[in-house]
Amino acid sequence: MSSAIHALMTADEAGAELVTFAQQAADRLVKNNLTRSQIRTVFTEVRQIEAQWGEPAAVRRLNMLKPKLAYQTARSNSVDYLREVLSEAIDEVVLSPADKRDERFQRFVDLFEAILAYHRAKGGRN
Repeated sequence: MSSAIHALMTADEAGAELVTFAQQAADRLVKNNLTRSQIRTVFTEVRQIEAQWGEPAAVRRLNMLKPKLAYQTARSNSVDYLREVLSEAIDEVVLSPADKRDERFQRFVDLFEAILAYHRAKGGRN
């Protein structure tokens, strides 16, 4: 999957591949019985990071989402695919050159928003 995430984060100018990927990811998360509260917990943290994105601590805080996702996966296996997708996307942001980081972070947020929206639209559990 890493090549798919890499393409979404670096080459998908129009966002068409991102939308398709988000639909497929949401389907899988609904089948895995991921709840909206599980996904919203992580999304709330991402929104807080987005609010402080220009600050030096924001990149570190984004990177620290990976252990939080691992912990949630240990508590409930339904989070595993979300952890896999977001961890790869986080790596694309954190490991990118500084001049590309803002753009890639915005793509990360777009990807997560799209997954969340499709998860809800496809009847993800409360």
